[in-house]
Amino acid sequence: MLIQILTHTPAWVFALFVLLAWIGGRQLQDGSPHLARVAAMPVAMVALAVYGVAGAFGRSDAGWLALAGWGLAAAAALAFVARLPLHPAVRYEPASRRFFQPGSWVPLALMMGIFATKYAVGVLLAMHPELAHQGSFATGISTLYGLFSGIFAGRALRLWQLALRQHGAAVAA
Repeated sequence: MLIQILTHTPAWVFALFVLLAWIGGRQLQDGSPHLARVAAMPVAMVALAVYGVAGAFGRSDAGWLALAGWGLAAAAALAFVARLPLHPAVRYEPASRRFFQPGSWVPLALMMGIFATKYAVGVLLAMHPELAHQGSFATGISTLYGLFSGIFAGRALRLWQLALRQHGAAVAA
């Protein structure tokens, strides 16, 4: 059955997997991303998660439950992660508008988690379309998407807060 699932998977899905693995793999190394790039990846991952919720459950009776589960989980994860301290080595340079960040496995894990969830849901719904109409399934999957989204957004928010503090300090000096 696994071979049948893989052979019916469009080629672009494998290309997306490789792209996400490459982007996430680059996050394992220290980097100095620009302020704009810090926002781009979380926006893309949140969009992918919302697309997953809307694509899987948007046309079903459970669609509003799915959206509510996503929103509540995203807000809770965002609030939690935004309060966590940044790694002590993270710095922001206002002149170049760049961060220095040590490598981390977290972005790779989040990207692969969203991808694996979207893929598994796609397979499940292709094999059992009735699942899209079950509120508990829709809400559970959407809550998972929301957790991923909130974590990504919370991590970006912490960096933006650092940038705002550094800009404020630079202007005050």
